[in-house]
This record gives sequence, C-alpha cells and structure tokens, in this order.
Amino acid sequence: MISPWDRLYTASCCLCCHVRTGTIILGIWYMLINAVVLLILLTALSDPEHYHITSAELANDLDVMDDSHMCIASAISLLMIMIAAMATYGAYKQHAAWIIPFFCYQVFDFALNTLVAISIIVYPNTIQDYLQQLPNTFPYKEEIMGMNVCLLLIVLLFIGCILAFKAYLITCVWNCYRYVSGQGTTDILVYVTTSDTTVLLPPYDDTMAVPLKHDPPPYVSA
Repeated sequence: MISPWDRLYTASCCLCCHVRTGTIILGIWYMLINAVVLLILLTALSDPEHYHITSAELANDLDVMDDSHMCIASAISLLMIMIAAMATYGAYKQHAAWIIPFFCYQVFDFALNTLVAISIIVYPNTIQDYLQQLPNTFPYKEEIMGMNVCLLLIVLLFIGCILAFKAYLITCVWNCYRYVSGQGTTDILVYVTTSDTTVLLPPYDDTMAVPLKHDPPPYVSA
C-alpha cells in the first residue's frame, strides 16, 4: 500500500524545474529578502534620528519600534539568512541534513499563519480593531471599515491563498530532502558495491567467485 507521503513525492516543482533547483532558488530568494531587511535595520540603527518613527506619526501612545526591537529583528534576519544559506548549500551539494532547519522554519511559519486565519474566523472583530488603529490619513479607511462581511471574506481568501502557496513550497522542500537523501543512499550502495573486493584463491573461478568442484586426481597404485 502506497503511503500519502509517497503519493506527494515528485522530483519536479513549479515551472517544471527540479526540486533541487527550486529549493536553491527559494533559498536564494529568502537570503535576498532578509539581506535587504537586515540592511534597512542596520541603517536605521546607525542613524536613529533620521529613521526613527515617532508615536505622533501613527497616532499611537507608543513608539512603533525602538532600538531593542530593531536589534531583535536584525538577529532574526541574520538567522534567516544563515538558515536559507544552509538549505541552498545542502540542495546544491546534496547534503540532506542541511535542508532540515529551513524545512522546520517553513512548517513553523505555516503553523503561525494557520493560527492567524483561525483567530480571524473566531474573532472577526480583530480586523475592525486593526483598521481603527490606522492613522486617519490612511486612504479609503472609512470605506474599508464599512465592508464588514465582504472584508472578512477577502481577508480569508487572501490568507487561504498564502497558506496554499506556503504548503506547496513546503512540499517542494520536503521532496528535495527526500531526493537528496535517496541520492545519498544510492551513492553509499554504489560505493559499497564497487569497493567490495574478494580475494580469489585456487580453486576459485575468476568470474563467479565461488568454489569449484574439482574431481580428485585418480589414485595411482605403486
């Protein structure tokens, strides 16, 4: 009986490229995005007077992000760059263990987005509360707040599309991990087969490497 994981396994992903190629592209994309975020955060930390967002700009009693929050965000971005680099290297060099941290991050991110979707379904008023916190200069704020049910359906549809896309990327990375693991097992078997040597001594056959049955020499009486 074929398991569900075996049915989902395929060696190709979007645009008909290989799962290794897709994982490498995905890892490079994550590295670029997090590198840009890290660069922005470091620039803001180096010049806090120019990039600091005050509470008056968003009509809130608290600052949006202070230096401690920026440091934590910079550390997370740096960690994400390392995890994406490990996945890219593991897919390129066919080291399955290097792909696992990136796969775990994808599963964790998918679980968080699923919890967000569930919270919106259970507490639909959270969307209105979020819109009320936006500044009055936000375009079409009143029109968006008046949509109610339509707004909830649009948000759920948008989150559903994001979850489907993230699930597909998780499947691609998992298939890459299985492919690389399978390649590693195949290489080990090939190495064991090719490096297996047998010492041949008479009366052994050179091709079969098994003892041959030879009739004893005829007894000659004196």
